[in-house]
Amino acid sequence: MNYIKIIKDDVNEKVVKMSHNENNYISTLKIAIILTFLFFIVEVVGGIISGSLSLLGDAAHMLRDVFALFVSLGALSISKRLPSKEKTFGYHRMEIFAALINGILLIGVSSWIFLKAYQRLLSPEPIKSQIMFLVALLGLSVNIYVAFKLHGSGDLNIKSAFVHVLTDTFSSGAVIVASIVIYFTDITIIDPILGLAIGLFILFSAFTIIRDSIHILLEYAPVDIETDELIFEMEKVEGVNEVHNVHLWTLCSNVNILDAHIYTEVMDVCEVENIKNKLKKILLDKYNVKYATLEFEWVKCSVEGNIKHLKH
Repeated sequence: MNYIKIIKDDVNEKVVKMSHNENNYISTLKIAIILTFLFFIVEVVGGIISGSLSLLGDAAHMLRDVFALFVSLGALSISKRLPSKEKTFGYHRMEIFAALINGILLIGVSSWIFLKAYQRLLSPEPIKSQIMFLVALLGLSVNIYVAFKLHGSGDLNIKSAFVHVLTDTFSSGAVIVASIVIYFTDITIIDPILGLAIGLFILFSAFTIIRDSIHILLEYAPVDIETDELIFEMEKVEGVNEVHNVHLWTLCSNVNILDAHIYTEVMDVCEVENIKNKLKKILLDKYNVKYATLEFEWVKCSVEGNIKHLKH
């Protein structure tokens, strides 16, 4: 059995497994979005009735999770759509635009929380701690359930959604503790202080989302890949003399793309094809490069260094 057939068999097996896992996670994400959105409504209503700003802040966390889960679901669904002549890379970038809008909205939400917390610190209001406790406890249950369902995925997108939900789990826990303290001590100032803390966390999350979105939209290299290390790994493959004219960028949260020139002294076409398959397997398995264009050369092109400057 030759090397190319082994690669094809391996890819086919991965496609079957990936398709099964994707369908499972799509179902899980749909359920998670419905549960999280419904409980976002519950927390908003509960926050208004109880007068708890921290509960409203936790609701904003829930809204952030809805966006995060929706982006993850969109990424999985969009990845199934075939590209067209007009959209040769398909619709993968849509999730990045959604994430950017999410980040901007979260800045608005955190600003509103800061304003309300400032007003509450100046003029404290009574809080119905029992309602605050019950709603936060239900929120904690929803977050734990969703986190459990998303845990263990190897997909970067699902991992991101899992982290979002996990952080909101701690937020709900903090609201529960605050409600208990308020119930026994009647120190209501804890609520706006916790609201401020949650608002700061949301603001930090918003800037992180915006930064990562812009990073991808400007086609920077993936943050988790060292370009020099990637080139070194490629040059370790037998038959590869040099890798240069490298362009590495991110299409969306879980699709990396590479374009590179490969200088080789191997003249046999079949052997060159084997080298190409070995390189693409390394790129996919180790660096999540799902789309690679490798141009083989038998005469060195006049490029200084590994990266070629593109004139504007």
